[in-house]
Amino acid sequence: MTDDIVRDNHRGWVLSASFFVLFMIPALLVQFGVDRPTWVTALAVGGIAVYGAGYILLPVAVWRASVAWQLGCGVAYMGLAAALTPVATPYIFIWAFALCAVIVPGWWLVAVEGTVFVALVVVLSGDYLGLLIILLSVAVLCRSVVHMIGVNRELRLIQDQVAALAVADERGRVARDLHDVLGHSLTTVTVKAGLARRMLESGVSTGRVLTEMRDVERLSRQALADITATVSGDRAVSLAAELVGAKEALRSAGIDADFPLAVDDVEPAYQEAFAFALREGVTNVLRHSAGATRCEVRLGDCWLEVRDDGDPAPAAAAPSRAAGGGNGLSGLSQRLGGIGARLEAGPLPSQGFRLRVEVPA
Repeated sequence: MTDDIVRDNHRGWVLSASFFVLFMIPALLVQFGVDRPTWVTALAVGGIAVYGAGYILLPVAVWRASVAWQLGCGVAYMGLAAALTPVATPYIFIWAFALCAVIVPGWWLVAVEGTVFVALVVVLSGDYLGLLIILLSVAVLCRSVVHMIGVNRELRLIQDQVAALAVADERGRVARDLHDVLGHSLTTVTVKAGLARRMLESGVSTGRVLTEMRDVERLSRQALADITATVSGDRAVSLAAELVGAKEALRSAGIDADFPLAVDDVEPAYQEAFAFALREGVTNVLRHSAGATRCEVRLGDCWLEVRDDGDPAPAAAAPSRAAGGGNGLSGLSQRLGGIGARLEAGPLPSQGFRLRVEVPA
């Protein structure tokens, strides 16, 4: 994108410079009405033509060159203006001052144009007071324009960076939400489908099996609705609803759920983030906690804790069971960062696994 901005600046300069070069045409035409050798006229015309071409092309050529090249081109162009003064009047310096203000960097500009200006004051005396005022105005104006172009370029770069960060942030949001939706929903669907299969294999009545399969269908529909809401950015979660859904999923997996009856103690500002933490914690219990028979959830005004009594280090555990590992906990950490919460996840000393979220006081 930076190259596009530079190309736009180049095109802008070439267009504007081409217009201002037209004001050199009178000085060019005058050369043909002077009684002097043809070679002198040709030299004068050629010099003015080169001077005009340099005014258009030099800024483009040295835009990214070294300071030495920029300074050298500025001095050479100023010298050409001095050489053309006898045939084109001192007003030829207007373009030289404008060009140097564009290509000569920093204090070198003050040194070059200051030296030439003092020399012109001494040589021209008071005969060209208007020209001297114009030269000062042109130098200040062109330098201000260069500064504004630089600021505009930086602003466009910042806008591009902000846009790129926004896209990356949105991708991260969608990835986190899809992980939460699909991870939890598919895990619950898998558990319930497995329960229905075991019921059929053990000869349980068809009615109970149908109940579980209806739940599978309902959860699948809900997952599709959640995915649609996630993509559109309209999905919201409720801590109370997550408690109900988590308890049902654990029940289907044969795990006792020791949950609080209400969420009134939790600060409203933290409830949505805690809902995601609860979903991730219970999903990990269902997916990775080998032999778990009990899952406890405890809530406080600014903390949430999920514990289970499964194998603290099952061989088939996914990386998300390790603190800070996997997409689940890393995504959860990013969510919790929005409320300044701290995430702790790891095996308990004796048996089980614990996930704790707390907002420091």
